Amino acid sequence: MSKAIQQQKYYKILVVGDACLDVYFFGTCDRLSPEAPVPVFKRKRIKNMQGMCLNVASNLRVFGHDVRVDRNDEKIKKIRIVDEKTGHHLLRVDEEPEIKNIDVRRYTKKTLAGYDAIVISDYDKGYITQGDILDILEPAKFREIPVFVDSKKKDLRNFDGCIIKINEDEKSKLTNLPKNCELLVTLGSKGCLWNDKIYPSEKVDVHDVTGAGDVFLASFVHMYLSTSGNIPESIKFANKCASISVSHFGTCVIDLKEIS
Repeated sequence: MSKAIQQQKYYKILVVGDACLDVYFFGTCDRLSPEAPVPVFKRKRIKNMQGMCLNVASNLRVFGHDVRVDRNDEKIKKIRIVDEKTGHHLLRVDEEPEIKNIDVRRYTKKTLAGYDAIVISDYDKGYITQGDILDILEPAKFREIPVFVDSKKKDLRNFDGCIIKINEDEKSKLTNLPKNCELLVTLGSKGCLWNDKIYPSEKVDVHDVTGAGDVFLASFVHMYLSTSGNIPESIKFANKCASISVSHFGTCVIDLKEIS
């Protein structure tokens, strides 16, 4: 187990962002419908897991941190239809109600006192607007709280001074970046790009990439805080944890026993 985990120093972390419920319908397809040339899915069991920012929070809690969550109340659902025999996804159904955006009045120099880090898990579903970003960052900068960001937005210019994690596809769609930021670009099985250097990930059998970015983010934040800001070591650790997550099926919460 890594030295930073063995030391067991815990931090108070605020996770802000869009939340969803990951729903898995497991079953079989043994015949075609008489009504149309499509398979008939026979559901056998259901599995529910917390997704998006809730998955980030769950993984941070694994490391023992005191995690508070500010999330949307509306029920976003990602429903996956999965063949029980093969583990293959047959279909995904998204239920996305209109989201009421965050109440930034709660973000003040006083309310953020005592936090060691803020993690913004922004799936761009409407909870965090461009203006909200500035209202969150202003008191955070005053308190000198590091802010870690994973955002689906194409315009990231308002995340000035943050550590930003995006994937390769998201980077190709960017329209703006802040002048001052640390940018981590995850490359799937190839690892992570930072400061013009690729940090390779371990080769594993990939079963499901669902939630791997959340695991990477949470693991990176944990190691960054535990090593007083050592980005290379944090990336290596996050790569390892993300590799573990993709070897499991579905949204993954890291098991410390798997980290050696």
